[in-house]
Amino acid sequence: MSALSTKHLLGIKDLQKDDILRIFDTADEFKGVLNRPIKKVPSLRDITIANLFFENSTRTRLSFELAAKRLSADVINFSASTSSVKKGETLIDTTKNILAMKVDMVVMRHSSPGAPHFLSRHIPAVVVNAGDGTHEHPTQALLDAFSIRAKLGHDLEGVRVAIIGDIWHSRVALSNIFALKKLGAEVMVCGPPTLIPTYISSLGVKVEYKLEHALNWCDVANVLRIQLERQDSSVQDIPSLREYAQFYGISKKILDSLAKPVVLMHPGPINRGVELTSDAADSKHAIILEQVENGVAIRMAVLYLLATDLNQH
Repeated sequence: MSALSTKHLLGIKDLQKDDILRIFDTADEFKGVLNRPIKKVPSLRDITIANLFFENSTRTRLSFELAAKRLSADVINFSASTSSVKKGETLIDTTKNILAMKVDMVVMRHSSPGAPHFLSRHIPAVVVNAGDGTHEHPTQALLDAFSIRAKLGHDLEGVRVAIIGDIWHSRVALSNIFALKKLGAEVMVCGPPTLIPTYISSLGVKVEYKLEHALNWCDVANVLRIQLERQDSSVQDIPSLREYAQFYGISKKILDSLAKPVVLMHPGPINRGVELTSDAADSKHAIILEQVENGVAIRMAVLYLLATDLNQH
């Protein structure tokens, strides 16, 4: 039997609820491994994984690299900024060259939505989407939902999660919505009207424009940064970062004033003083460092379960 219902991890949209729970159960076991003196298992000793990052990312790339090495896989790191892609080589050419090195799995980040899906149709290797444009970022959503479950100590049925910030340009928001809805959570998005896409309510989420209302409603606030690098420079989505911080920035004072405690999350990197003040990011409400730790366990689980399927083909 296959470990997951899908050969690749291209998006949360393609996963069943049972797939998500299996990833969580496997990640729980790997968290035990990560807390041992010897933080390594031989599970993927004969597997070669290529990290193809056509877009800059330090945290996600390091997390995947560490996850692969903890599983004893061989890892090839490929950065487009230093590669032949700059000389006009196509995605297919680059990947064929890497596959000629007998790579079993490809972890890929790309600025074009759908790039990992395109790749999965043209190469025999297993493909894991590490973020494609403004489309999806499945492992981030898995680690976020896993972190909520770990913090609350129970499943997500009926848990109220507010995703706050730049929803329009965020792949994290879309993947989170898909994952949270599959796990039975209630989801609200909150931000300036210019940063919330008009179609979003069709995904079964509530829409709120006032930060105070969102924070009073939710059990968990997942705060996203303003994605300045993905915004159209000719269009001003917000008047200024200072004004954004005034209306949507979260401080410890705001958190302490709420009627009930709210779990605070952030996928990173944080723009301190914009979406979160330092005293909020470093407060007892925040589980931001737990998210980073859980990210390695979740990515170990994803690689392990997809490689299990690989060995059966």
